[in-house]
Amino acid sequence: MKIIYLHQYFITPESSGGTRSYEFAKSLVEMGHEVTMITSYREIYKDKKWFETDESGIKVHWLPLQYSNRSNFFERLRVFGTFAWKSYFKTRKIEGDIIFASSTPLTIAIPGVLISKSKNIPLVFEVRDLWPDVPIAMKILKNPVLIYLSKLLEIWAYKNSSSIVALSPEMKKGIVSKKIVSKKIAVIPNSSDLKQFEHNEKLSNNFRLSRSWLKNMPLLVYTGTFGKVNDLMYAVRLARELQKLNSKIKILLIGDGFEKEQLIFNAKKIGVLDKNIFFENPLPKKDMQACLSAASITANFVTDIKENWANSANKFFDGLAAGKPIFLNHGGWMQDLVLKYDCGLCMHGKKMEEVAKQLDLAVSDNIWLKNAGLSSKKLAKKFFDRNIHSDQLETILTLTINNKLELVSNVTEKFYNQD
Repeated sequence: MKIIYLHQYFITPESSGGTRSYEFAKSLVEMGHEVTMITSYREIYKDKKWFETDESGIKVHWLPLQYSNRSNFFERLRVFGTFAWKSYFKTRKIEGDIIFASSTPLTIAIPGVLISKSKNIPLVFEVRDLWPDVPIAMKILKNPVLIYLSKLLEIWAYKNSSSIVALSPEMKKGIVSKKIVSKKIAVIPNSSDLKQFEHNEKLSNNFRLSRSWLKNMPLLVYTGTFGKVNDLMYAVRLARELQKLNSKIKILLIGDGFEKEQLIFNAKKIGVLDKNIFFENPLPKKDMQACLSAASITANFVTDIKENWANSANKFFDGLAAGKPIFLNHGGWMQDLVLKYDCGLCMHGKKMEEVAKQLDLAVSDNIWLKNAGLSSKKLAKKFFDRNIHSDQLETILTLTINNKLELVSNVTEKFYNQD
């Protein structure tokens, strides 16, 4: 197959962030397919013209278009629109048998659908977030005209996709609720890179020794975006409660985003900054093994609204791959898995005082840490191994090209329904 892969925020392991598109594209190349990636280059570049690189056999076309997690809402809209427009004209010149367009942003559907129609080739649309449901629920998106237009775009994208890949079972339910045929929707969550995040004692020791505040203390790690969706004030409040208990637990938040300065200010104000909560800049994925090896437990935080429970955050699957217990502050499908496999702590709905007590007790119990970690690894191998997901994606693309759309959902439904 010649696959045109549209993803505005394609990332290689040399950079920080999720590398799902890189890993999938690389696997498809190794399977013998030709993959052309259309993406943006977010750092400062010498000019504004498209340029091309080869990334592990993937032909990558980059459009210099500065963007960061600190950009405001309207700046993001401008960048989204610019990329959608320019990527359409770029993609018109590229031959392909199928288009795989990955959100977010939802605007990636515009070039995806238009190219699918103009070239008469099928479109597989990957839904990474239920947009615009989440920003509407969080009151980030409030303008009634923009809400109306974004909902139109969402339905237009779904209806004009030959098949759809959702990143969680709850995302699939959200799509189906928009009167989209269930059979054409498969579920492929983010993946666990088992080899990449294998525990490494030497890297763990080096990570700890390079931080004078850490040494041999228990460590809760969060890696990711510092945005409104992530509710990292939860971690700051947790640090305060742990401090009251004289707990030895240290909390490390690694990442960047719009909320970071305010979080640091708040942590300093209540007296926990650089005492039991610490902030660091994002790490490239290739350097994450040391961090996860050093962690006692890894966390996924989101703001407490039900729309956020459908998330499929990389940090959850990285923690599983590393064989670490998982800390969740939310409900949903991830909570169901953690409870079923007994591989972490589910704190949704609990008062912060109780959360701190349970966390302190758990990480002080070496037997619990070991058993929960083993359960995490077992869960990663059973459901979320990157190799399993790559094979599933290739099958979905093949079925879509052959117009066997009624079989798409079966590729993953049987997998998820197994005991």
